[in-house]
Amino acid sequence: MAVIILAIESSCDDTSAAVVRDGYVLSNLIAGQDIHRSYGGVVPELASRAHQANIVPVTDQALKRAGVKISEINAVAFTRGPGLLGSLLVGTSFAKGFALSLGIPLIEVNHLEAHVLVHFIKKDNTPAALPSFPFLCLLVSGGHTRIILMKNHLEMEVLGNTIDDAAGEAFDKCGKLMGLEYPAGPAIDRLAASGNKKAFRFSKPSVKGLDFSFSGLKTSFLYFLRDSIKEDPDFIEKNKADLCASLQDTIISVLTSKLVKASTETGIKEVGIAGGVSANSGLRNALRTEAEKRKWNLFIPEAGYSTDNAAMIGIAGYYKYLRGEFADQDIAPLARF
Repeated sequence: MAVIILAIESSCDDTSAAVVRDGYVLSNLIAGQDIHRSYGGVVPELASRAHQANIVPVTDQALKRAGVKISEINAVAFTRGPGLLGSLLVGTSFAKGFALSLGIPLIEVNHLEAHVLVHFIKKDNTPAALPSFPFLCLLVSGGHTRIILMKNHLEMEVLGNTIDDAAGEAFDKCGKLMGLEYPAGPAIDRLAASGNKKAFRFSKPSVKGLDFSFSGLKTSFLYFLRDSIKEDPDFIEKNKADLCASLQDTIISVLTSKLVKASTETGIKEVGIAGGVSANSGLRNALRTEAEKRKWNLFIPEAGYSTDNAAMIGIAGYYKYLRGEFADQDIAPLARF
């Protein structure tokens, strides 16, 4: 008998619903929120209100595109956290009500673990290989930067974590200093393609072990721009491509060096990336180079699965369903895990 999971994701500013059947994604819809661009970042109150407006129509369309009737759903999976509490409340409440009305199980999902599990989504008509265990994954997003060791689908160990800011935040904050719109990551990636990555040098953190730090880089970038603008008020506009390329190269260098260190220390050759920053072309190319050099079996998610989406919640929910790991109706969202 097929297992059909309805998945809900609402951890930040994207409202997403997906339908997953036996590990295959039948539909995956996302409603974004452009309103935050003018503020230079996500405004929590505006995000939660937009989720309330979007969640019903997004879920309705996800079910219709999947060709699945409500009566066929076996369980509802939802993002419990981490994320913005107001946003999480909308998705959690909707999932609880949906499951309760049908008398079907409710499955809580850790948003970060779901990003990693995106590599285990099956693809129709494609004999794509799935990662073997143990599996190392570099999770990079606007709020998190971690190296995770997967022992099986549901058992994960954090080997390295950021001690302050995430890589994605460094992209966004430094991009804002250059006058780029939020989120700045895609714009920096685009501009970097035509820039000289060796034009400028910025501070690289010296953190022991497999942990990360990006606050020093942000400060270094800020002071560099401040001093350069004093000499030439048009410095940023004249050097924007080179600034983006140099900044991106610095961040990528930090990320890849730690992942290489983790692979060397553990001896694991099954390696992947996940999270919003995994869509960065520079990072993808750098890891492909390392994979070829070090004989890694590298896994890079499709662009649509890099950012927040409900398909990843669905695949996590699917494996939890098989293990019988269900949540009670009194469960509450968690902003931090």
